[in-house]
Amino acid sequence: MEDFNLHAPRGANKRKRILGRGQGSGRGTTAGKGNKGQQSRSGGKTYLGFEGGQMPLYRRLAQRGFSNYPFKKVYEAVNVCEIEKHFEDGAVVDLASLKAAGLVKGRNSVVKILGCGELTKKIDCKIAALSASAKEKIVKAGGSVDGASEPSESAESAETQ
Repeated sequence: MEDFNLHAPRGANKRKRILGRGQGSGRGTTAGKGNKGQQSRSGGKTYLGFEGGQMPLYRRLAQRGFSNYPFKKVYEAVNVCEIEKHFEDGAVVDLASLKAAGLVKGRNSVVKILGCGELTKKIDCKIAALSASAKEKIVKAGGSVDGASEPSESAESAETQ
């Protein structure tokens, strides 16, 4: 065998079997699907978890408890060090400015500012959710925090009323 004469070993490449092209093809009429039944029909598929008409396992098992999954809030975290990089001194940090800077991706995002990193610039923060360390660093740098009610505090006050 020469270096330039490369080919696959015998039997490695199989020809595609063409089905349902008449009696003379050898795979006509039923096209290898057998006679009658669900699998021989077009669109004859079952759904995931189908047990032949028997009540499926996922319906036999009792559902108990409550799932908060559809109602949960997922916060997008923005660290103070990212604000330091992307914003200038005296800038207003709100949801629109964070999106413009590329720090927040989602359309209906809920943002929380976290205190990882250092902040030397004075900023005006208009985000409702801040960690205690982030709030401390913003105020220490000479900035202001508007609307900084913690989500947990507002939830607790709503429960007590």
